[in-house]
Amino acid sequence: MPSLDISLWFAGLGVEAVAVALLLRRHIYRIVPIFCLYVLWTIASDVAMMVLSHYYDPHGAKYTQIYMVELSLDFLFQFCVLVELAWAVLRPIRAALPRRTIIIIAVVLLLVGAATWPIAGRVTLHYPDPQYYTLMRLQKAFSMLRVLIVFVLAGFSQLLAIGWRDRELQIATGLGFYSLCTLGASILHSQHQTVAMYHIVDQIVPVSYFCSLLYWVFSFAQQEAARQEFSPRMEGFLLAVSGVARSDREKLDELRRKSKK
Repeated sequence: MPSLDISLWFAGLGVEAVAVALLLRRHIYRIVPIFCLYVLWTIASDVAMMVLSHYYDPHGAKYTQIYMVELSLDFLFQFCVLVELAWAVLRPIRAALPRRTIIIIAVVLLLVGAATWPIAGRVTLHYPDPQYYTLMRLQKAFSMLRVLIVFVLAGFSQLLAIGWRDRELQIATGLGFYSLCTLGASILHSQHQTVAMYHIVDQIVPVSYFCSLLYWVFSFAQQEAARQEFSPRMEGFLLAVSGVARSDREKLDELRRKSKK
């Protein structure tokens, strides 16, 4: 592994550790516990894959198989993080929402992800191994889904009563930037390149993830702004879409009155 790659790997590992410390210190794990577990998983998987490739499997005989398993688990974590972010955005009215709401969110995200599948096929290189090609195509589809989530949250931030000091938008922004760079690298990879140029483009991904980590560390070090309530019209719309009965809305109002006392 080139020295620059090693430097990026160690630097990223250190910043990830700082991010975890801030997630715990700022009690952000109470808002997004799955995201906190995802960062811990990223650290553990990165260390495990590094040890495997350098000490237990230097010739790469089993690396590809283990990498595909690791990548599959990573996709599952990523999807759960996106569902959690969407659920966290609804914090002001979550007490009145039925339990099935989070299932509806997951289904909607799956449908949006399915819509990105044909586009992901256009920016994915064709590999001899069909399973590896499917995983790479799935990676591009997840990247597109993360970018869409950021655009939706940022575009409707006023309606959703969230700003850049809210943890949900901070996390989504970091994921979106990393995903956008990943997509850009994939598009460049689809062009005919020399080996040297291919590796330079490949470094865009870890560099962008490192930048996202730095952004998260900076953001998590700041005090979070008090979460704003939805406007009455937006709240009514969200509750109506979720099928919340009038009695449940009155219960939510009662909970709010008690919390203000």
